[in-house]
Amino acid sequence: MRRVVRAVAALALGALLTAGSAAAADKVRVGSKLDAESGLLGTMILQVLEANGIPVENKIQLGPTRIVRGALLAGEIDVYPEYTGNGAFFFNIDSDPAWKNAAAGYETVKQLDRDKNNIVWLTPAPANNTWAIALRRDVAAPNNLATMEDFSRWVGAGGTAKLAASAEFVESPAALPSFQKSYGFTLKPDQILVLAGGDTAATIRAAAEGTSGVNTAMVYGTDGAIAALDLVVMKDTKSAQMVYAPAPTIRDGVLDAHPKIRDLLDPVFKSLDTETLRGLNAKISVEGQDPRTVATTYLKSKGFLN
Repeated sequence: MRRVVRAVAALALGALLTAGSAAAADKVRVGSKLDAESGLLGTMILQVLEANGIPVENKIQLGPTRIVRGALLAGEIDVYPEYTGNGAFFFNIDSDPAWKNAAAGYETVKQLDRDKNNIVWLTPAPANNTWAIALRRDVAAPNNLATMEDFSRWVGAGGTAKLAASAEFVESPAALPSFQKSYGFTLKPDQILVLAGGDTAATIRAAAEGTSGVNTAMVYGTDGAIAALDLVVMKDTKSAQMVYAPAPTIRDGVLDAHPKIRDLLDPVFKSLDTETLRGLNAKISVEGQDPRTVATTYLKSKGFLN
């Protein structure tokens, strides 16, 4: 009799474990990269899904691109925000001119990832987190500098530009050399300050503070500190840079199981233009606000959360 009881107990325990595993498997695992913007976007995805009755598991700020992208492909997470321009490197076709056009780049990565990996790219934000060049407003305004064409003419006429940048930005053919080739200007060695590490927080601060005469900075288009420290981004009118528009990427089986995810996330990302993302990022990186609070406040202000 004891053996029967034990057998029944074992079966019951197994059923409970199986049910628990199934419940965990039914949760949509939401990930993101480590940086503040990715964490913010991942948190928005998490909060919107959860508020609409979709069970979620928090994998926000899981790791760098290689780790998070790998986790999605391996089925270890189900959805995370990625940037369209990274498709150039995921599929080793970085020379394709499509990446420098927002719509073409999106359609290219959308098709490639669906066909090769069963990954769906949902609607991207009308924002571009690509490399850009920004100047102090007290330099840009009196010289009427608003575009890279303006910047090129100013430099060519002897304008006193001094750029703070990373070694990668200065040396990579896709970065400063691409700007110089597209717009026909050259910065001399004494017009460039290469900062060790060279993240944009350091380059923006150098320009804002005038470190070693710096008045120009390498930035990313949606950096929160741009507006906070009163820099003016030069518009890339000739598309010298790839477009990096953020969009949710999701495993197709998960989207099939929860088709309303598309309708929930599309309007959220459509609302996130470059200026909006800069402002939200500033609340985190400049004001020190909690990303979860920033996400919740924004989503409620737009009616995406009650």
